[in-house]
Amino acid sequence: MSYDLSQIDQVAETLLSQFGHIPIWAFYAPMGAGKTTLIARVCKLMGIADAVASPTFAIMNEYDAQGKMVYHMDWYRLEGEAEARRTGVEAAIEEADKCFIEWPEKAPALLPDGSLRIEIEILDPEHRRIIITS
Repeated sequence: MSYDLSQIDQVAETLLSQFGHIPIWAFYAPMGAGKTTLIARVCKLMGIADAVASPTFAIMNEYDAQGKMVYHMDWYRLEGEAEARRTGVEAAIEEADKCFIEWPEKAPALLPDGSLRIEIEILDPEHRRIIITS
């Protein structure tokens, strides 16, 4: 699916309606592709009132989505699976109702089977393409 950045809300609605039942979403995309922006829009649709920001330095942020626990993780700064385990991401993945992970390629073995793979390609400054694998 290709989209213009002005259509991000519709893309978030489509993803949530089609894949909302999948608890773990892994986002693969280059820097600046809009991972955090898309995740923030999905979180808003889930009823999260807090401002959703990139957890680059915190590694993970926790949100309450109307009684459901949501984690937003950014593994960009992690050196690998051992460091990811030390930060507690495995336990968070297991306990979360929904988990959004940026840069999952840093610790791929920690992704559970059945995770949703969302690849975002930059087509030009205003357009993106999403490729979904579940």
